[in-house]
Amino acid sequence: MFIDSPDIFHATDDTMGGRMSLARDALGLPIDVLARSLGIAPNMWTAWENDRDAPSVDQFTLIADVLRVSLTWLSSGQGAGPNWIANDNAETRQPN
Repeated sequence: MFIDSPDIFHATDDTMGGRMSLARDALGLPIDVLARSLGIAPNMWTAWENDRDAPSVDQFTLIADVLRVSLTWLSSGQGAGPNWIANDNAETRQPN
């Protein structure tokens, strides 16, 4: 595959575990909180993110819902992916 720039990233170039990690990071969710919401052990989620194991087909819909991404994006990298929120420069402004 030819890549013009190292700065270009396509979710289709990543694995499912990588996409799960990206979506979790976009939401700012720690692994233990996410795992608890799915009713699984944190080490199971870590195994999924590291592509050492994969969730069952029955778990895909729940995972996509929790991560706020489409099933298509989760499985292939195409479709509605995570929304990144830029909190680095956000300021809380109080009315004067």
